Amino acid sequence: MDAKTLQNRIRGSLIGGAAGDALGYPIEFARSQEEIWRICGIGGQLLPGRFLAGGMYAEDEKALISDDTQMTLYTAYGLLNARGRSEALLPCIRDAYIEWYLGQVGWRKGRDASCWLRTVPGLNERRAPGHTCLMALKELFEQKVPVNYSKGCGGVMRIAPIPLYAVSRGWEDFVAVVRLAAEASRLTHRHPLGYLPSAVLAYLILRLVSDERPTRNALKSYVAESVAFVRTLYAEHSVEVDVLQQLLEKAVELSASTLTDVHAICLLGEGWVAEETLAIALYCSLKYFGAFDKALVAAVAHPGDSDSTGAVTGNILGAAIGYDALPRSIATTLEHHDIVLRIADELSH
Repeated sequence: MDAKTLQNRIRGSLIGGAAGDALGYPIEFARSQEEIWRICGIGGQLLPGRFLAGGMYAEDEKALISDDTQMTLYTAYGLLNARGRSEALLPCIRDAYIEWYLGQVGWRKGRDASCWLRTVPGLNERRAPGHTCLMALKELFEQKVPVNYSKGCGGVMRIAPIPLYAVSRGWEDFVAVVRLAAEASRLTHRHPLGYLPSAVLAYLILRLVSDERPTRNALKSYVAESVAFVRTLYAEHSVEVDVLQQLLEKAVELSASTLTDVHAICLLGEGWVAEETLAIALYCSLKYFGAFDKALVAAVAHPGDSDSTGAVTGNILGAAIGYDALPRSIATTLEHHDIVLRIADELSH
């Protein structure tokens, strides 16, 4: 793949994820379909349709990102910092997360003065950060080992930069990339189902970004490949891999059904835990492989963790279709669009 095409795919995955995050953020805590329609408008068309068409916000307003995109950018910062300093990747990702945590709690002493992300308005504001992430990072900051058994989605929603960085660097060792994605999630989420979905997502993004002409059927085959790959790597967690496999196979099956999106997604869960987030994102990506806007609408318009399911859907489809195929309105309405694009380009170079 030529460098320009690869850059386009990396941009697509990061911007797509941020767009899905921003689309779902206003309705993340809606508890019923009726409440979603009240916020979004009749039939859910006001919020998703106008955001993706560029007509939802006034000229001086933006579609705000949440903690999902914040942490995704800090993941990328950790990778780039490691490259610049010739240091190990996982410790630099950990330090980047701690820097994000310190911004969330207003800590001013001992901060990383070289971290330019901390100076960007909106990237350090509280945007509904996950409790598990905050508590685990607090313990890491205090040089303790986090004690939790969480399988929340706070790990899987932030790891897209890892496979994107690996492809741009020409890594051929899928094992190293997949393990790094899992370990980056395990920093804060210690249940196997809190980090194994990150391993699967990393594999999927690796395959999609490297595929010159990805198709819906190719994505289906990559799902089976990814589960088999992770099963081999994590043989000690065969029970959890079984659970993950069954849910992902259900998502693939539902994507070909005639059920409404809301009904199908409810059969997969709400997305508050990592395996459900990945399953919902796969369902939306497969059902609307050729229609990015419809995929994002489906990914967020349900009573669950809308910003995370939207973000992972955007990461997957964006990696497949590239930035140039995304709705043009995203460039003018998405908060920090240029910052996300800058990080994507640094990853691709």
